[in-house]
Amino acid sequence: MIEIFTHPIDFILHVDRYVGLIISSYDSLTYLILFLVIFLETGLVVTPFLPGDSLLFISGAFASQGSINIVFLFVLFFFAAVLGDTMNYWIGSFFGERVFSKSRFFKKHYLERTKNFYNKHGGKTIILARFVPIVRTFAPFVAGIGKMDYKRFLSYNVIGGFLWVSLFLSSGYYFGKIPWVEKNLTIVIYAIILISILPIILEYIKEKRGKK
Repeated sequence: MIEIFTHPIDFILHVDRYVGLIISSYDSLTYLILFLVIFLETGLVVTPFLPGDSLLFISGAFASQGSINIVFLFVLFFFAAVLGDTMNYWIGSFFGERVFSKSRFFKKHYLERTKNFYNKHGGKTIILARFVPIVRTFAPFVAGIGKMDYKRFLSYNVIGGFLWVSLFLSSGYYFGKIPWVEKNLTIVIYAIILISILPIILEYIKEKRGKK
């Protein structure tokens, strides 16, 4: 279990293997472990490296094989996503930009990038950010810094969490039954990661061109 945090890159790239090991090693505690990964990925700005999209998809794939319960997974992941964003919002509200101005650990350009995302997309950023790694982790934090009305934030949070979990978990559940997908989960993970970070790559290229 500790390898998730000591070898985060390996966990991200081989999340299918790790989920399989968790299921075989921890039995019913699997649900708690998966809940915590999603909760921490969305709830703490120090853990944006944890897998989100790929973990949901792979969990759905294992559920399609009968290893874990899809309904229980959906409920747990939905609450993990909503509670994670909620905690992140209040952390941002209480600590604000002091976290970035006084610490070398946090990269301030992540904060600025998320702010730009807010300026471009407004309140619906909370929903859109669910589907963009790193931005997903920083969006609720920035909402807290900006003192976004909590009731408004919560409504977007719930909608975004529902859509995010529904899309990736159900995709994994239905596509996970396809023999080719089942045999090539690692390739599928790489594809999900690439598609997920594509908006960040394109925005980075656009930003560099704009500076030139």
